[in-house]
Amino acid sequence: MLRFLRIRNLAVIESVDVEFEPGFNVLTGETGAGKSIVVEAVGLLLGARASSDLVRTGETQATIEAIFEVHDSPAKAGSPSAEPHELIIRRDITDHGRSRSFINGALATAAALRDLSQRLVELHGQHEHQALLDPLTHLPLLDTYAGLESDAARVAAAWADVRVLREQLDRSRMDVRERAARLDLIAFQLSEIERASPKQGEDDELAATKHVLASAERVQRLCEESYASLYESDGAILSGLAGVWKRVGELATIDPQFAAYADARDGIKGQLEDLAFFLRSYSEGVDASPERLQQVEDRLALLERLKRKHGPTLQDVINKGESLKQEQNLLTGSSEEAGELQRRLNEATAGFLRTAGALSGARRSAAPRFAREIESLLAELAMSRTRFEVRFNQAELSEDAWSDRGVDQAEFFLSANVGEDVRPLARIVSGGELSRVMLALKTIGARADGSGRQGGQSRTLIFDEVDAGIGGRVADVVGAKLRELGREFQVLCITHLPQIAAKASAHFHIDKRVRGARTLTSVERMDDDARVDEIARMIGGAEVTDAARSTARDLLTAGQAARPTRRAKAKGESESPWRRNT
Repeated sequence: MLRFLRIRNLAVIESVDVEFEPGFNVLTGETGAGKSIVVEAVGLLLGARASSDLVRTGETQATIEAIFEVHDSPAKAGSPSAEPHELIIRRDITDHGRSRSFINGALATAAALRDLSQRLVELHGQHEHQALLDPLTHLPLLDTYAGLESDAARVAAAWADVRVLREQLDRSRMDVRERAARLDLIAFQLSEIERASPKQGEDDELAATKHVLASAERVQRLCEESYASLYESDGAILSGLAGVWKRVGELATIDPQFAAYADARDGIKGQLEDLAFFLRSYSEGVDASPERLQQVEDRLALLERLKRKHGPTLQDVINKGESLKQEQNLLTGSSEEAGELQRRLNEATAGFLRTAGALSGARRSAAPRFAREIESLLAELAMSRTRFEVRFNQAELSEDAWSDRGVDQAEFFLSANVGEDVRPLARIVSGGELSRVMLALKTIGARADGSGRQGGQSRTLIFDEVDAGIGGRVADVVGAKLRELGREFQVLCITHLPQIAAKASAHFHIDKRVRGARTLTSVERMDDDARVDEIARMIGGAEVTDAARSTARDLLTAGQAARPTRRAKAKGESESPWRRNT
């Protein structure tokens, strides 16, 4: 669950702190106020691609920080909830487009953030429902519902093996001229990589070394001054501590409260001595010569050229060298080696078909249940008597149509009107219907993931304008569904509809204004009176009338009638040190 979000210098946001609530949270504001930037900030925090354009004009760095409340594992039926703990994530983005990420204070990769995002957040962007129009997105949704992601991953891995072996076999069958040309190219590229002999992580180590060498004189001066302060100067800290410990020892004989500090003196002395010796040895080990800095810069430039040609990472360069060696051996090998390659390809193909066939059977078995649940959810979203089907290819696909998804092709079909045949989703749904189908799919997918009530709302579902194309009674129904989801998950929703906003347990207003010569965006938690005015604005526009306020009060009263109660603090749960009113 996302408890706290802090944004600094991101786009039009200078400084924003938001503490979200369990349950259903809404964010409202005028078009262009920056609502989607808040959602984008969460995406960046969890591994989305960053660029220098995101940094606020005139600033050198944007920072996004968040506290998530997480549970290590879901509680078993009948057992207490898993103890929650806090996970603090931070991402810094510089005006040069570089970024650094931290998880609980430790450096983390973008891949680690993306892995976390799968457990913490499900984000539905403004235009994501349009992806439903592409049938290629349908099978993964079914796999998520049926818990077949690991089976699908095994099929994708098996297909990757088949593709690699196919390519190798194709290359082994080149004619003489093609083979000679390919071998020349391989020899050139392999020689280039082998001469450089790159090591994994070498570029990062060299970059760190370059940073130290570029400041070598300052580093040496700071080390020498610190060492002298600890050990050599007239008022050296280590010498002065002897008198301190003597007095603390006398105090301990008077009051036992000082005994713990007296007992710790040897450890503190040892740590300070270790620091002093490290400062001295580090200073002596820094090579401040221009020649050493030039060597490091030359080596970095060489590795960067290799990364541009064979990268983007140094590990990709190393892998490329190994791949070239294997291909070189293959092209210079005998016909017996080609025969062995064919045998391996046959085995890999058979393995792929077995794995893909099992996955296909599981998908076809789960599809009717999936369709019935979607129909049930759509009925709750004012699309009663809707028919939904998952249609598969009738026979096993030809070899040319195999893919990392297996041997299946599938597409969602729907009929929203009684008496009409089901047709492909892309051909028959309106924008409002598509939004509700997406909401139903997100609901069913989140529940299938198992990260809901069992984990104490540990999963956060974010909907950026899920209300596209709807209004009136349908908006009221969608709001009720989002409020219901808020009982199982933490829900964050950006909306322009008062019917949806009125049903939230927490309401945040996003405002953009000009201060001086700069645009500033703010986010504030609204109290009851402010909610009335905001919902009245959503109803009637810029001029808020008494009639609009009266309607807003009625909406809020109706919307809060079935409001879920706030979750009590779990046993052992601490208040966030960042907690503040917004």
